[in-house]
Amino acid sequence: MKNYLTHDEWCIIEEGFHPEYNEITESIMSLGNGRMGQRGNFEEGYSGKTLQGNYVAGVYFPDKTRVGWWKNGYPNYFAKVINAANWLGVQIELEDEKLDLANCQVHHFQRTLNMKEGWLSRSFVAMLPSGKQVGVTAKRFCSLTYDEGAVIRYCIKPLNFDGKLTIIPYIDGTIANRDSNYDQKFWQEIHRETGFAEGYLHLTTIPNPYNVPQFEVVTGQKFDLYRDGAPFHFKALPVKQDRYVSSRIQLDVIAGEEIALVKYACNISDQNHSREELLSVAKNYLQKMSDKGYEALLKEQIQAWDQKWQHMDIVIEGDVAAQQAIRFNLFQLSQTYTGEDDRLNIGPKGFTGEKYGGVTYWDTEAYCIPFYLSTAEPKVARNLLIYRWKQLGKAIENAEKLGFKDGAALYPMVTMNGEECHNEWEITFEEIHRNGAIAYAIHDYVRYTGDRAYLGEYGFEVLLGIARFWSQRITWSEERQKFVMLGVTGPNEYENNVNNNWYTNYIACWCLRYVLEVAEELKSTDGERYQALVQQLHLAEETEFARFQQIIDQMHYPASEELGIFLQQDNYLDKENILVSDLRPEDRPLNQKWSWDRILRSPFIKQADVLQGLYFFEEEFSEEVIRRNYDYYEPRTVHESSLSPCVHGILASGLNRPEKAYEMYLRTSRLDLDDYNNDTEDGLHITSMAGTWMSIVKGFGGLRIKDGQLHLSPTCPQQWQGYSFNIRFRDNLLDIKVSADGGVTVENREGDALNVWVNGEERAIAAVEKA
Repeated sequence: MKNYLTHDEWCIIEEGFHPEYNEITESIMSLGNGRMGQRGNFEEGYSGKTLQGNYVAGVYFPDKTRVGWWKNGYPNYFAKVINAANWLGVQIELEDEKLDLANCQVHHFQRTLNMKEGWLSRSFVAMLPSGKQVGVTAKRFCSLTYDEGAVIRYCIKPLNFDGKLTIIPYIDGTIANRDSNYDQKFWQEIHRETGFAEGYLHLTTIPNPYNVPQFEVVTGQKFDLYRDGAPFHFKALPVKQDRYVSSRIQLDVIAGEEIALVKYACNISDQNHSREELLSVAKNYLQKMSDKGYEALLKEQIQAWDQKWQHMDIVIEGDVAAQQAIRFNLFQLSQTYTGEDDRLNIGPKGFTGEKYGGVTYWDTEAYCIPFYLSTAEPKVARNLLIYRWKQLGKAIENAEKLGFKDGAALYPMVTMNGEECHNEWEITFEEIHRNGAIAYAIHDYVRYTGDRAYLGEYGFEVLLGIARFWSQRITWSEERQKFVMLGVTGPNEYENNVNNNWYTNYIACWCLRYVLEVAEELKSTDGERYQALVQQLHLAEETEFARFQQIIDQMHYPASEELGIFLQQDNYLDKENILVSDLRPEDRPLNQKWSWDRILRSPFIKQADVLQGLYFFEEEFSEEVIRRNYDYYEPRTVHESSLSPCVHGILASGLNRPEKAYEMYLRTSRLDLDDYNNDTEDGLHITSMAGTWMSIVKGFGGLRIKDGQLHLSPTCPQQWQGYSFNIRFRDNLLDIKVSADGGVTVENREGDALNVWVNGEERAIAAVEKA
């Protein structure tokens, strides 16, 4: 764990420069607006430890999978989230010295991410090798109101000298990914153009052999200069090179005089505009931003974030570290995905790093949809579900590559366009429980919103494709006289190619039950639509449904009667019976210290597995069953997946384990801020941040939906003096406050009267009074 950032309720603050942690801080200080984003890199550049990163939503490259072998059904490519043109650049030269904090003495350094208002600032005094001293203040933001644009205000003041100051605002398209195969670069130039105080790069991704369209993006810059706050005339020498444009401005400056550069930038993508118009759109876009001006854009930014916080903020009293953490998670989630575009999804790193690849994992359905259901308009979660419906054809193709047929659908582990693009066989072929999360999300959405029409419009098609996959993937065991599921990887990725992972078996049968329930509902409520679906999907109802029911009735679920627990997989008890507490500190994290062979043979669990199933389906199990399984598996879980602590925390809250629940909350909420798993430098864990919200609202708040009504069973950690959160539930916006003594108030801020259950008692909540 690192503990170098100042605890503050609304800001992430680095006091003093920590070059050894710079890549971590760059991840934490990332900005975005749903369309574009970048890491917290320095505008003037930095030759020290840094991971440069700028990203455009929906843009990727199908990189050839690097393996020494090939198997039928293996993905042809790995969908790489590629580093886009660097629009941040503001090179600074003082006489003949370049400003580079790696080569300076740095004083009074502060870097601040203001989450309340949505901007990043930095200030410092640097002494160059020559002894010249300069003061710098910079502030930037990715605009929510101009969501293809961003703004930088970069101010520099010579402190102890008069002389030449050269400012070079630039756009650099010669960038590469750190993990590029053979240092390959993914962009080539179509056009470059400069004018006075502006410049444009029109780039396209390089050709690929996989029939994935090339992407085109125009990155533009336009800037103004101010001397001690007043605009002035200046000369700018345009510079154009391969995949690079800049303007070189040389000024005579005197000590104490401040020069401010205001740089407007945009990324105009062919995902949102026709290719023929990209350049003209970019020019018009920057002109509008420039005409509005920095201060007006900043004011709009602050107002836009204020609106977001009014609907999603969680207030924690008496615990600054916990308060900072939840707001950090909410901030990063909200600037990654806005729900405005149903073609987009929530990538595991968002706009904060290039690790992993793809933008859609099962994380979206299992963790993110509950967050958006409660904090955004219903269309946002609905769009995430429709995203999967649109990719059903690709899911069927993915299954066909593995030998399945007749409309069986296997959704990809990782995807950009519905096609599987993950490059580890034990995940691609075997971590098939992902299908279950997609079906569960449909159930979760319908239960929360009451939008049962979704089932006939979109849901049943997806559910049937998934059910057909399970029906074909499950086999009959003559030895057991049961149905079994062989050769899988469960959520615990520290076991591969196991037989009868309990969670996978359970969620598969739950999917089969659910599709049968939905079919019966559609028959009775919309028979005409149901018959149309039967014809469209070539559903042999009698035989297929009979097979589903047979599997449901005769599925094998591994269990230990002696221990009274479900077994993670058939042979889990063959493993050495040791606990996480038996590990030496120097062995952690296992995935960075142990060989994969040693990890696979160990009993240690990467993330909630059996407990993931008990979390999803807690209403189907008694508290005693959940308690026994929790007490067995929690001490064996190393939480080396960001998705793990929140599930353990929610279950701990339900089992009245307040200290464990609080421990798990801090771990999930401060995972990146404190670098728990020694991997924040690669980027943040965006999708798991929804789990932080779940830890409070579903964990401490005890939020559940039962029979179409909202139920709360709140508890308050002893470290807190109280907390409050807002949720949308159907047509209502509710403000829920929990005090340290367990008192609960529910205020209706929007919508008609409704009943809410609090600790088992029904409360009538009045409608909002209309003016």
